[in-house]
Amino acid sequence: MATLGIVIAIVVYLAALLIMGASFAKENHTVGDYYLGGRKLGPFVTAMSAEASDMSSWLLMGLPGVAFATGICDAFWTAFGLGIGTYLNWLLVAKRLRKYSEKNDSVTIPDFFEHRFRDKSHILMLLSSLIIVVFFVPYVGSGFAACGKLFSSLFGLDYTVAMIASAAVIIGYTATGGFMAASVTDFIQSIIMTIALIAVVCFGLSTVDGLQTVSTYSTSLDGYISLLSTHDFDTASRVSYGGIITIISTMAWGLGYFGMPHILLRFMAIEKPEKIKLSRRISTVWVFIAMGVAIFIGVMARTMVSKGALAELQDPERAIIVIAQTLAEHSFIASLLAGVILAGILACTMSTCDSQMLAASSSVSENIIHETFGIELSEHMQMVMARVVLVIIAAIGVIIARDPNSSVFGIVSFAWAGFGAAFGPIMLLALFWKRANRYGAIAGMLGGGIMIFVWKFLIKPLGGVFGIYELLPAFIVALILCVVVSLATEAPSKEIVEEFESIK
Repeated sequence: MATLGIVIAIVVYLAALLIMGASFAKENHTVGDYYLGGRKLGPFVTAMSAEASDMSSWLLMGLPGVAFATGICDAFWTAFGLGIGTYLNWLLVAKRLRKYSEKNDSVTIPDFFEHRFRDKSHILMLLSSLIIVVFFVPYVGSGFAACGKLFSSLFGLDYTVAMIASAAVIIGYTATGGFMAASVTDFIQSIIMTIALIAVVCFGLSTVDGLQTVSTYSTSLDGYISLLSTHDFDTASRVSYGGIITIISTMAWGLGYFGMPHILLRFMAIEKPEKIKLSRRISTVWVFIAMGVAIFIGVMARTMVSKGALAELQDPERAIIVIAQTLAEHSFIASLLAGVILAGILACTMSTCDSQMLAASSSVSENIIHETFGIELSEHMQMVMARVVLVIIAAIGVIIARDPNSSVFGIVSFAWAGFGAAFGPIMLLALFWKRANRYGAIAGMLGGGIMIFVWKFLIKPLGGVFGIYELLPAFIVALILCVVVSLATEAPSKEIVEEFESIK
């Protein structure tokens, strides 16, 4: 009976996504509609779809898992950096990018870079498109793997079958409905994620006799509730977090927002620039609250285990899954609620996958095939090409995800750093520094992308002060390269400067 309720809730959820995708198919009259929704997103959908596509399963699995394993320190500084990054991205980038991209008629991020710098060689477009494909295709694969692992562990299904089935649903509603379907479903998925967080907290607290029990137990663990140390459960002792350098490195996750294509596209798609202020407030409040609750769930789950209300966890990232399974044992109604919680985990992953597939698809079909290589197609054939490329990219993601032992969160961390370093500094300088030129943009984009690999695989293994998150040093290198090369080469043309100055 417990499993039946979970299955019903998840099946209804997945069916609703497919129906919604089909309902938006008729609204895609042009490639611009398919990839940017005709710039018709309202402020609530813009805000919540952006944050849902950002969080992935990291919100409901990764963040509680970190808090469960070592305490709040690592989770707090990561979440704090992401929260600040979210706010600054909305404050600095959103409105200006929305106006600028409409001014120079851009519907993708590679479009914007080429049009902003008047790069007639198409090098910027090709380079940025390749970066999107290189980092997004494995990212999509990691999302498929997360879905497969969830279904496999819940229902005892073969991992490959479970992974392909969940991928098929995501491909189905995204390929048919395009950007609007992805955005609206992401908005709904953010609501489901919120319900899941609330339900888990309420049930968890009820099993340990309230908040006071959680507080008493967690504070009794040396270093567990601290912003400067973590708790080692093997030795039952406090461990120093590493000081200011480690904290800054962890907070550097927030720099990634300035270069995330699937989030930046939401800024470009909002109906009116004047509505961005409302979207910023909604998204910032939701992000801080959601991440705070996710951290608390990790602490609460640790208390539940200590009180015997939850079985010992072999994998801390499965805390919410195990809590939902425990809830499902109480009654059929409880099992339906547990299904909603598990659908929330699916929502986290699926809301990221759909946006990433669209961004990668647009880079290949629109930016590489159509614009870089100049292959002219009718509007109808462009739409067909867009969907075909999306399916091909998703199929590659499925192949990448075929190994059930693949590291989901390792891939997410690396791809996040890649986009943040390759695109973040260039986006900021493109929007706010009129002296930036195409040579600087190319140098910065290449330098940031390459440094991610160099730092990750050659420098970081040295440890010590070098053991920081690769995004921080790569971001700095890209920023410096763009500024230095721009100043060392010819200034932008009068046309470029006038367009820059016209964006208020």
